[in-house]
Amino acid sequence: MALARTRRDAPLMNKRELRHNSVTGLCCYTPARPPTAETALIKVHLIAAARPNFMKVAPLYHALKATAWAEPLLVHTGQHYDHNMSDAILRDLRVPEPDFHLGVGSGSHAEQTGGVMIAYEKVCLDDRPDWIVVVGDVNSTAACAMVGTKLWIPVVHLEAGLRSGDRRMPEEINRLVTDSIADVLWTPSPDADENLLAEGVARDKIDLIGNIMIDSFEMLRERIESSETAAELGVAAGEYALVTLHRPSNVDALETLEPIVNALLDAAKSLPIVFVAHPRTIKGLEDFSLKETLAGNPNVIFLEPVPYIRFMSLVTGARVVITDSGGLQEETTYLGVPCLTMRQNTERPVTVSMGTNKLIDAHSLAENLQTVLDDKWHTGECPPLWDGKTALRAVDCLERRSRERRISSVQ
Repeated sequence: MALARTRRDAPLMNKRELRHNSVTGLCCYTPARPPTAETALIKVHLIAAARPNFMKVAPLYHALKATAWAEPLLVHTGQHYDHNMSDAILRDLRVPEPDFHLGVGSGSHAEQTGGVMIAYEKVCLDDRPDWIVVVGDVNSTAACAMVGTKLWIPVVHLEAGLRSGDRRMPEEINRLVTDSIADVLWTPSPDADENLLAEGVARDKIDLIGNIMIDSFEMLRERIESSETAAELGVAAGEYALVTLHRPSNVDALETLEPIVNALLDAAKSLPIVFVAHPRTIKGLEDFSLKETLAGNPNVIFLEPVPYIRFMSLVTGARVVITDSGGLQEETTYLGVPCLTMRQNTERPVTVSMGTNKLIDAHSLAENLQTVLDDKWHTGECPPLWDGKTALRAVDCLERRSRERRISSVQ
């Protein structure tokens, strides 16, 4: 497995030089002179694997980079290998080329988890960080958390405490594993705190910092609002439904995917459908001979994954969003856009209780869509601390905890 290390300019106090490790085969950059306790930067690994990870890592990267005490290093596990789902997102979010690329790629849950653990352990042994920040609930999240914990490197889980209550979901297992071993738990909403406390997590490990997805949106709001993605597709703002699906429970079996396709074709009789298709969804549609039926409908615009700015432009202009994405449930609540989530449960119940989200299935899509078109959908409100300042709170928390660890280590 190839591991790439990319050089970037370092602060003057921490100039680095290239060296080769004959054991691991990695090329990496290390201080040319041993830093002193007063000048050493705190090295923070930011783990990114899937599209939502990149959007959450970017504001934190920029906030850490702006400090005088932290050196953020991006670790791209390669779990999502589609150009529009990784490299293009980093470009949109103005995040530089990753410092480490693990190149894990696709595979089963075991293959991805094991591959990430093997590759990332080598990185940590060769270039040990002071902190590891894992994000969300993908396989790379749990894998890197386990590596850090076993090497006694403190681990922070960004977006901790979310629970769907459905252990059939691989993401739920990743959440449970990560939260049980992480040293610090950064939560997006009070219900996440309650989940962790109910599981016996010590309160002093929990920091309620808010929703960092909102930071990404606000960071790029001007570019998103100036994008004319909908017009380029020939649809008017406020007059189309945006669809994105990727959950295995929806797209991996004919008996679940076919009713969804039929429901979307029925919805297309009422308004244009812009379907941004995940690679997994495209595969399911092709395997079950449903792609041509859906994409061939004149009122359906079928797209492969699009970069973040163009995608969020479509979200802001949608009359309604139909999805199974966790992140979109949050973004639509923040933007006040009606969201129909095709799932039996959600790890983000605050978007239902406070926001614009509702859980539905293929059979209830038509009824709920009509409610939206009749302008009878609930307006909702934005949860507290979803204000675009989450990354700043995260940096403050990390600086405080770093100081506490330094004090405790000398006592």
